[in-house]
Amino acid sequence: MKTLLLATRNAGKKIELQEMLNDIGISVINLHDIPPLPEVVEDGNTFRDNAEKKARETAKATGYWCLADDSGLVVDALNGQPGIYSARFAGSEASDEDNNQKLLDLMKDIDEPERTARFVCSMALSTPEGETLVVEDYCEGIILRQPVGEQGFGYDPLFMPQGYNQSMAQLSRQGKNLISHRGKALNKIKPILIARIGE
Repeated sequence: MKTLLLATRNAGKKIELQEMLNDIGISVINLHDIPPLPEVVEDGNTFRDNAEKKARETAKATGYWCLADDSGLVVDALNGQPGIYSARFAGSEASDEDNNQKLLDLMKDIDEPERTARFVCSMALSTPEGETLVVEDYCEGIILRQPVGEQGFGYDPLFMPQGYNQSMAQLSRQGKNLISHRGKALNKIKPILIARIGE
């Protein structure tokens, strides 16, 4: 069986991606399953830049086909913040709660119609030889005034997807995977995974 390496140490992301890849007949591992690697410096200006760099460098260093994503929250009223800095919005050692609190503080005077936002995911698949494919997708929604729900991670408790009356953190994992930015990006890349790694 061919092996696909997920270039992540994020436990929530690992669970989501592995669940969505369960049906493709490919062995899925992540960075905790291999000898330690140097961190890839995510110094790109876009989600795409960072995803591509992470996938390419990790595939080259390990010899595995590698899937990497860079994703985050883009808030219209904050001119696109936190964007590529989503994971470290409140500082390099910030917890999800710290980041959520900073977002709430910045949004406290923003009225409901202006609280629009989207989750963005760029996902890159790279061969050890450096051939890389990148896809991108989105999930539109609004920022709530307080965290709601226990599922998910990151900004999920503050994000209500368009057409829903629950936060992302109130949805089941299966429900979230159907509509999330990461789920939609992975569905774009899955047929290529099956065709190329399943050969």
